[in-house]
Amino acid sequence: MVNQKGGVGKTTTAVNLAAGLALAGRSTLLVDLDPQGNATTGLGQKKDGLYPTIYHVLLGHEPTSRAVVGTAVGSLRLLPSDIDLVGAEIELVGLERREYRLRDALASEGGAADYVIIDCPPSLGLLTINALVAADRVLVPLQCEFYALEGLAHLVKTIKLIRERLNSSLGILGIVLTMFDGRTSLALQIRDEVHRYFPGDIFETVVPRNIRLSEAPSHGRPVMLHDVRSSGAIAHLELTKEVLRHE
Repeated sequence: MVNQKGGVGKTTTAVNLAAGLALAGRSTLLVDLDPQGNATTGLGQKKDGLYPTIYHVLLGHEPTSRAVVGTAVGSLRLLPSDIDLVGAEIELVGLERREYRLRDALASEGGAADYVIIDCPPSLGLLTINALVAADRVLVPLQCEFYALEGLAHLVKTIKLIRERLNSSLGILGIVLTMFDGRTSLALQIRDEVHRYFPGDIFETVVPRNIRLSEAPSHGRPVMLHDVRSSGAIAHLELTKEVLRHE
């Protein structure tokens, strides 16, 4: 789950897609690779005193299996994060196989899951590179606003470079439009532009702006457990169906 721009609904999509896959009977691991740890708190984990986390796994201090925790959704597990991960960008620079640390960490644990969802930080630094090296496919949440296409073009170039140099199997699963407000002409214009520049790469599901989506993280649960009838929950269940069709 990658977008170098913050505030586009990336973590919301990661948490709720992971929950949707788990509710569909697929064993799912959500990796919180963002130092802000929003996916961690969004699934009900308190970050105070949390140990071990993805930070300790990436640096080789702890095995992945020790850091993984359960969630309120039975088939969904979490590899949590906290602010310590900020230091990983610097500490990883001097380590061997620095771009492959996450892939190596998930080699055993990831095999126990049908799906591994990685929530990346809002940057294209070493943490995100680790995610792209570990991943098979990239899902891009895209907010319908003015600078979206400019950032998307840069991200696509980065994905191409990673595919050429570090991970030949990497591809784009799709782009999902988020925080969509069909009442504004700008949102409709951006939607049309994305379809024009990336035909065939856009999910049919459009995630709307929705108060229940905003509320759910404060309760530490996915939106399906907060209000399954809300437009936000319905959209993410529809997105889950689309992802499952790629199996």
